[in-house]
Amino acid sequence: MVQAWYMDDSPEDQRLEHHQSPPKFVSLDELYSETGVMYWKLDAKNYESEGKLAEIKTERGYTYMDVIQISPDKLHNYEEKIKNFFEEHIHIDEEIRFVTEGSGYFDVRDKEDKWIRIEVVPGDLLILPAGIYHRFTLDSKNYIKAMRLFVGEPIWTPYNRPADHMDARKQYVVAQKKGFPVK
Repeated sequence: MVQAWYMDDSPEDQRLEHHQSPPKFVSLDELYSETGVMYWKLDAKNYESEGKLAEIKTERGYTYMDVIQISPDKLHNYEEKIKNFFEEHIHIDEEIRFVTEGSGYFDVRDKEDKWIRIEVVPGDLLILPAGIYHRFTLDSKNYIKAMRLFVGEPIWTPYNRPADHMDARKQYVVAQKKGFPVK
């Protein structure tokens, strides 16, 4: 099951856990109510026969998918890309990731602009809403393989903070203030 927690302010290696002292964990319900991030646990090895991923794709209209592997030996321009992934940004569409191998962290901002770190491992499927400030990093194992899902043609454009003027961000802030719709 996915774990999430509030991060400390330490400037240490971004790939470390960065727990507060004492640790302050966030439940899945709190994660959704604070950020709109949705989560499913799938079978990373048997997801095709399991059928949950197919149901989610149909229900949410995901029509395109690809697979990305992030590690020093699998990703061209690894150091540059990992720095870009860790820059705080938004997207104009949802960001959907299904982890099939390895592990890493998605960091998202809560209603009070504090970082929540979400650890992802095989079987975790996260949906980050359009307009949420977030970033990604590997953990100390330096490897993840994940499926990326999209509605229509993929758009990978990140808009670095500040992006408060963008419609996706404005819509996200309104949804966050009103409370996210029931999943």
